[in-house]
Amino acid sequence: MIPKEILKHIHRIEITTSRLVNDIFCGQYESVFKGRGMEFSEVREYQPGDDIRTIDWNVTARFGHPFVKKFVEERELTVMLLVDSSGSQHFGTRDKLKAEIAAEISSVLAFSAIKNNDRVGLISFTDQIELFIPPKKGSSHILRLIRDIIYHEPEGKGTDIKIALEYLNDVIKRKAVVFLISDFKSSEFEHVLKVTNKHHDLIAIRLVDPVEEELPALGRIQLEDAETGEITVINTTYQSVREAYSSLNLDKTRALKNLFKTTSLDWVEISTDKSYVKPLIAFFRARARRFR
Repeated sequence: MIPKEILKHIHRIEITTSRLVNDIFCGQYESVFKGRGMEFSEVREYQPGDDIRTIDWNVTARFGHPFVKKFVEERELTVMLLVDSSGSQHFGTRDKLKAEIAAEISSVLAFSAIKNNDRVGLISFTDQIELFIPPKKGSSHILRLIRDIIYHEPEGKGTDIKIALEYLNDVIKRKAVVFLISDFKSSEFEHVLKVTNKHHDLIAIRLVDPVEEELPALGRIQLEDAETGEITVINTTYQSVREAYSSLNLDKTRALKNLFKTTSLDWVEISTDKSYVKPLIAFFRARARRFR
């Protein structure tokens, strides 16, 4: 049985994100993510005026007169949500934890997809694959995804994006729209990121918290790594300590953004101290302009 507070939380997310989808995101989503184009349907006998480039030469040779391939427009998309469920997602120094924001963003994207008659699936991961829910349609299916994102207790603590992308490539053979929602505190995933982006339409949604980028002056504090449990004591009174911390994280951020750029990967950054609505809308609009 799911506790009542979890059910209430799921219901709140459903109401909030459904309104956002109806008012804002559905039109944005539809303008950006269209069907895959034309899909082979059947062959038929050649008729005068048919494009000779559509001739099926194998069938033509078999029957001794020309046949052409018939195509139909395929509108339905498969949307996959790759959601980081590692220990670092349960961190946030503002209104919400990164995990809560990930659940809401997943809900917005999932409800937008089903309004466009697309199928939605989920891969939840840590340093292992936690959950795989095959893509389907329907509101009840979306509510199950949201429930599992919120309620499922992961076995792992770390983050391994490489494992998640390799698993995606194994189980989803046809091209899909893939949203990778994570803080990207992982390593050695560069190659598989490039491979996945070639096969699928991969979009990175990076979750960040201000304190992870810049420490406030709080004196002597104890920091615990949510994924490894390692504890470090530092004195934030000293500006040199705060600057070294900021510089280290800035270098990591620059390296990640450079990876996205060199991979030609679309990405958006969401901070826990701001609404995710404006960054997502700005992303959708920018992408729509590119694909016109």
